[in-house]
Amino acid sequence: MDRVSTAGNYSAILANLMAAEGRQVDAENRVSSQKNGDSLKDYANKAETLTAMKTVDRRITAYQDGNAAIAAKLTTQDNALNGITDSAAAVRQAITDALANDNADSLMQVVQGQFQSAVTGLNAQYDGKYLFAGGKVTTAPVTATQMSDLTAGPPISSFFQNDNFKVQAKLDDSTTATTGQLASDLGTNMLTSFQALQAFDTGGSGPLSGPLTPAQRTFLQGQLANWDTIRSDLTTSTAQNGLIQNQVDAVGASLVAQKNTLTGMIGDITDADMAKAATDLSSAQLSVQATAQVLQVMQGSSLLNLLK
Repeated sequence: MDRVSTAGNYSAILANLMAAEGRQVDAENRVSSQKNGDSLKDYANKAETLTAMKTVDRRITAYQDGNAAIAAKLTTQDNALNGITDSAAAVRQAITDALANDNADSLMQVVQGQFQSAVTGLNAQYDGKYLFAGGKVTTAPVTATQMSDLTAGPPISSFFQNDNFKVQAKLDDSTTATTGQLASDLGTNMLTSFQALQAFDTGGSGPLSGPLTPAQRTFLQGQLANWDTIRSDLTTSTAQNGLIQNQVDAVGASLVAQKNTLTGMIGDITDADMAKAATDLSSAQLSVQATAQVLQVMQGSSLLNLLK
């Protein structure tokens, strides 16, 4: 026969009460945080899997942050390339108008203005760094400030300060894109044609103003083909930039899908089943109340009360 004692009963009931309170606290934490735990030890044998998934999640987030900056840079680059292309188109149109009107009164004023616009585009910056300077991002890639600089003696190549480094960006674990373009690639033919116009205007056959002479008409007709090529090449460079923008967008969509999937997998481990947590809380609260009531009854049935 087992011996029954007041101390033994108290000990058993207190142990049950503490266990019930522990279950209640655990259930309350799951209900309030909607998580199964707040540290890796709470996930037992799934802790290693959870750590690996969170590492991948952080890497995806880093790619997303980097791609957002790349997309903003490419947008600025697109605006600059479109501006340079528009300048080439405007010069060609000005030449066409001069030939159509047989008069070059406003031709060089338009050309001078488009030269300034083109140089501004080639010296475009993003986040304080020159876009088309290659690796020399703190140095303006084009040093010519006016068309007369082009005919002052130095070769056209001397006006370009960029190096040959084309910036590349890693978009995700398997995708690397060349996002950089160089001022010398974009502008050499353009500045050469600006130089030809300036030299002709200030040379023996100039100035290009008023009614066109036969020599001026022949020269300008020859220039049309040059500016067609320049505009076409710049359009191709702009389109290339657009392709990279599309690639960044596509990779970004893929990263969002990966992150959503990973978030769901992590949630399957860390997120609490709220229905079960609520049921466990109700059950634990009932256990605490029942155990406390038994303890109260025990206190009333103590042998000491009988001795009184």
